[in-house]
Amino acid sequence: MEYTSTNPYNGKLVAKHRGHTSDEINSLLALSQVAFKEWRKVSITERAKLMRRAGEELRENVEVYAEMITLEMGKPISESRSEIKKCASVCDYYADNTQDFLADEIISTEASKSFVKHEPIGTVLAVMPWNFPFWQVFRFAAPTLMAGNVGVLKHASNVLGCAKMIEEVFSNAGFPSGVFQNLIFDHEQTENVIKHEAIKAVTLTGSEGAGAAIAALAGKYLKKSLMELGGNNAFIVWKDANIDQAVEIAVKARMLNCGQSCIAAKRFILIDEIYEEFVSKFLSAVAKLKSGDTLDDATQIGPLARKDLADDLHEQVKKSIEAGAELLAGGNQNGCFYEPTVLGNVKPGMPAFDEETFGPLAAMIRAKDIDEAFELAENSKYGLGVTVCTTNIDLALEMSARVSDGAYFVNELVKSDPRLPFGGTKKSGYGRELAKDGMMEFINRKTIYVKK
Repeated sequence: MEYTSTNPYNGKLVAKHRGHTSDEINSLLALSQVAFKEWRKVSITERAKLMRRAGEELRENVEVYAEMITLEMGKPISESRSEIKKCASVCDYYADNTQDFLADEIISTEASKSFVKHEPIGTVLAVMPWNFPFWQVFRFAAPTLMAGNVGVLKHASNVLGCAKMIEEVFSNAGFPSGVFQNLIFDHEQTENVIKHEAIKAVTLTGSEGAGAAIAALAGKYLKKSLMELGGNNAFIVWKDANIDQAVEIAVKARMLNCGQSCIAAKRFILIDEIYEEFVSKFLSAVAKLKSGDTLDDATQIGPLARKDLADDLHEQVKKSIEAGAELLAGGNQNGCFYEPTVLGNVKPGMPAFDEETFGPLAAMIRAKDIDEAFELAENSKYGLGVTVCTTNIDLALEMSARVSDGAYFVNELVKSDPRLPFGGTKKSGYGRELAKDGMMEFINRKTIYVKK
């Protein structure tokens, strides 16, 4: 099967990629098994040298890799560069910390000696999305490979050029053959891959539907799974907040990557007293964002990655307006490009409130007080993260228990950091990536008990 990669900004062909046959997939998975037997024996010190070299490879070729991101999924080039640099940082982080993370955990019992030993489990399949085509992969690959596991990647079909380059990063860094491989196959082949004896675990970043399908297959074949799925993050602004600062954070939180992020702020829940001021300043800030050629350093807003994504967003906007939302800005579509859009007086029951909106759409929501703001924030099937803007830090920390999401940020947009665990609750998935938690997801915590 052939897959086509098309630049969403100008519609030009980027490349065509041939899918692997079933026989080729089986051969590659068999290679991963052979590679694992040797890779697990490699010392953490040696693994760390290679992982640091992968980080250097990314930094030395940042322009090449960033351009491929921009060409394939339309992200402004400045954001693509930042993504590559973040990937390098996660390589460094796990190179620096794995020795401590995997150290034996001594536990006092009646035994002469008892402890937990941390061992790799084998081949981990990663099903990854197009919106952060390098970062999503590296935040899986760095801890997985440093733990002594091997990885196989099934990337989104519109960013297969990125997938091939990621494989090259590890190859150029000196990782042995079979430790990290890029597999190109269709959805119909997914079950055969997951049930293969080589695969010991599956991690997916993607939509709720994709997560449910992959999690069901992982369960069917008793494979460990981690799901990082959709989000509908609330961005709550209290009346005591620094409004100018909150607006600056809010614009980044919604418009970064043209709003194509599971952890983007999507529902802006504003206390009545500051609603008009916040909305007015937000509209002014959004109006200044520059759209244009995604390879231009000055461009801040690019197209959505595919036309069907823009179509879906436009439908959500139209239905929300029909349900009573007020169109304050934007609302226009031109192919893959969707104008930054702001809807006012959004309420539960509207798509802009209830659904994940994957694009540059900001929903403005009124709340009479803090209690109602948190009730509105919790009124979602998703649970990735919440931002609270306020000058009352003590109260904000006290109120963190009101949020069931996996992250709670005060005066900052929700974002991933290699040093902090990342993941959600409810329909946003389960398990944690990054930090020590992310490494432990695919580790055999083996109990050792010695009695003399």
